[in-house]
Amino acid sequence: MATRIILFELLAFFLSVALATDNSPLQDFCVADLKSQVLVNGLACKDPKLAEANDFFFSGLHLAGNTSNAVGSRVTPVTVSQLPGLNTLGISMVRIDYKPWGINPPHTHPRATEILTVLEGCLEVGFVTSSPENRHITKMLKKGDVFVFPIGLIHYQKNVGSTKAIAIAALSSQNPGVITIANSVFGSAPHIASDILVRAFQVDKDVITHLQSVF
Repeated sequence: MATRIILFELLAFFLSVALATDNSPLQDFCVADLKSQVLVNGLACKDPKLAEANDFFFSGLHLAGNTSNAVGSRVTPVTVSQLPGLNTLGISMVRIDYKPWGINPPHTHPRATEILTVLEGCLEVGFVTSSPENRHITKMLKKGDVFVFPIGLIHYQKNVGSTKAIAIAALSSQNPGVITIANSVFGSAPHIASDILVRAFQVDKDVITHLQSVF
């Protein structure tokens, strides 16, 4: 009886791991039909006979992103929305440009682990483990260094140099999603009630009102 219980527990564990990742493809490819109105967990496939080279191609990562914004960085994504051939393949990538002292603010990817490589410049990077530990793990990276951010955890990058920085990151989902913490908390529509945020962040209501007006 004990053996059966252990077997069931192991089966449940492996099933949960399998279901926590993107679906595995059941055919050579499933080029996303971006115009389809069919609602599935992902994107519907176009007829494979209509697939062409451009479905698996993206051009533009050699171009620098415009970093003239409040945070001083720009992310250029290559997800299934930009490259339909990624559909069901469970991978994507981004280019991140940082102006001097620019940041990629704290955010999470709910569906992907991220592995980042510095191509130019020097970055301070970090992530925070889940509660109750909330451990801050941080590292200084230079050109050629690689760092991984585990799926779902809050993470960030900061250019610590007086010149621009560039990084390329790969993600373990064709549609990793991004939740930028400040934007989500203070810029939701409609707003989260200020009394909730006042108690959550232990600040005056005026601070919350200001932050909601910014985001």
